[in-house]
Amino acid sequence: MIATIVGTGLIGGSLAISLKEKGVANWIIGVDQNPDNLKKAQELKIIDEGATLQDAMQRSQLIILAIPVDALLQILPAVLDNAGPEHVIMDVGSTKQQILQLVAGHPNRGRFVAAHPMAGTEYSGPEAAIKNLFTQKTMVLCDVKNSAEDALEIIENMVDKLQMRLVYMNAEEHDLHTAYVSHISHITSFALALTVLEKEKEQGRIFELASGGFESTVRLAKSSPDMWVPIFKHNRHNVLDVLDEHIHQLQQMKQLLEKEDYETFYKLIQKSNKIRKILK
Repeated sequence: MIATIVGTGLIGGSLAISLKEKGVANWIIGVDQNPDNLKKAQELKIIDEGATLQDAMQRSQLIILAIPVDALLQILPAVLDNAGPEHVIMDVGSTKQQILQLVAGHPNRGRFVAAHPMAGTEYSGPEAAIKNLFTQKTMVLCDVKNSAEDALEIIENMVDKLQMRLVYMNAEEHDLHTAYVSHISHITSFALALTVLEKEKEQGRIFELASGGFESTVRLAKSSPDMWVPIFKHNRHNVLDVLDEHIHQLQQMKQLLEKEDYETFYKLIQKSNKIRKILK
């Protein structure tokens, strides 16, 4: 199979590597609006060739859109306009409601499978692409009832070969739960980084004293704003909801410290420890 990856950064590049290694595709065409990314992806042998989207679609069966959500909303309708019965189009966007609403009435909607691999790192660009990024991670497929049976089967087989867990959700459910377990983690990390940079004026001290706990908590603050601002924008309602609860929890801890109520603080931390039973 010939596959096209639109967007040769972390997710697109890592998918390209895995598709080749797992035998899903024998030739990978890269498409990227940044010519430097395309050149680098070829130099790193992540893709076999670079091309325009129009040319790539004429030769590919599988087209994966690994681009920020704003760009996805612009490109997906045109991709579906040019899709034939031989095409399978998949996105990897972190939000789903607006995407699926946009193409709900499209005559070629069946050729599209809405997907979100729950995998990634804080790095971006072709250099960030790595082997086995998706192994034992979760792939969420959304609103699959609206995808053609043969298109869905190809994506399900791909997920199986990538050794990923498969979860099915509707778009609303997906956006809600990703806000709770993914989006809040990133916005909190960005805020923590800003807090430390504001309070600790001596950057050398941050470097000298930062422990594993701080590094793991603030790691996500290295993530690209090109990716995350569109995610916060398109999942604004759910992110605001979980952010309100997060701020409430922080305020509660602040008040307990002000009152020197360490017994209640102890119980709160004990309660938070229950997450260990879920995230083993």
